[in-house]
Amino acid sequence: MKSKTNCIGILTSGGDCPGLNAAIRGVAKAAIHYGMKVVGIHDGFRGLVENRTVLLDSLAISGLLTRGGTVLGTSRDKPNKMPMGGKERDMTQVAAENAARLQLDCLVCLGGGGTQKNALHLHKEAGLRVLTLPKTIDNDVFGTDVTFGFDTAMEVATDAIDRLHSTATSHHRIIVLEIMGHNAGWLTLGAGIAGGADAILIPEIPYDLDKVAAHLAERRRTGKRFSIIAVAEGAMTREEAKAIADAAKAEKKETREADRDKKGKGKEKGEGKDRARKERPDREPEPEAPLPMAGAVRLVQEPKASRIARELQRLTGTEARVTSLGHVVRGGTPSATDRLLCTRLGTRAAELLAEGTYNVMVAVRGDGCEPVPLQEVAGRRKVIPPDHPWITTARLTETCLGD
Repeated sequence: MKSKTNCIGILTSGGDCPGLNAAIRGVAKAAIHYGMKVVGIHDGFRGLVENRTVLLDSLAISGLLTRGGTVLGTSRDKPNKMPMGGKERDMTQVAAENAARLQLDCLVCLGGGGTQKNALHLHKEAGLRVLTLPKTIDNDVFGTDVTFGFDTAMEVATDAIDRLHSTATSHHRIIVLEIMGHNAGWLTLGAGIAGGADAILIPEIPYDLDKVAAHLAERRRTGKRFSIIAVAEGAMTREEAKAIADAAKAEKKETREADRDKKGKGKEKGEGKDRARKERPDREPEPEAPLPMAGAVRLVQEPKASRIARELQRLTGTEARVTSLGHVVRGGTPSATDRLLCTRLGTRAAELLAEGTYNVMVAVRGDGCEPVPLQEVAGRRKVIPPDHPWITTARLTETCLGD
């Protein structure tokens, strides 16, 4: 089959995760098979704006399958809000001009939720053809069964829980383990179940520490003298969840009232402003607020796990310790499952490009990889539904979920 795509660019954006190099390799090897030229773009969308690229030929992608991280580098910069010279600037058109200069028929973006939005923005505002692959340890990209990087991160977190069991048992302690995952609980719930955590606190189920403490006290009463608590970084108490919900309602109400006020005032005021703008075409634009300096002082908040451990120690009278995996779960060699998944997603992406299919995310659906319109994915997040089988499994194994 003659490919309908001649040249593609590949970039990795957002946080790093295991499998990025395997995905780059999968896309590039299959694209080269179809006769495409493959251009690697350094450091995400910033590299496209700054025109920093490298040719990805067969030699350049050799040996990438097992390597962690991303050889292309990554960043969280957005094309339309990019820090440049101490200010945030819209570099969308610059990105488009550089893509045209590179003769890219399509820009392939490997990333999570933010990357899906940025890719769609480049398509809508600059006319770039894009195709994305779902990457994140959080597993929260909408429209796909699973994201690459998740399996490896869950293995690392599970191994940490396994190791904590021995020290918790030896010292009869409560150990609180904080795990990444942003505002979704997939990673903490999966690792918590696999590692046998005694309590699992996730963003989707606001928790009550009194109930967690009661569960731990019951364990101790029945002769179980240690407990492991797996906590997602986005987990919230019931009070915190209510405050956020109330704030969201108030914001919606204010927005509705503001919209009604604008409609009620009529068009005269707006027309007057338009006339004033036309009469003063040389008016200076409003100055942009400078970005925070790199060395600006920020208040350091106490880690969530630390607060939870301190309260549980007070409520139970049992010594508590804290462990935070942090970025450890994002590093290292990808698992066999992630390597296979990345290769499947990458080769399917190349097939779609050869067919001339663009502006989609390659999603995992059952045993296959299918194109999903990017506009159906961008701006949405996949969280754990209350009736998910993993929730049921946790409850049936007497794991406390804090509710």
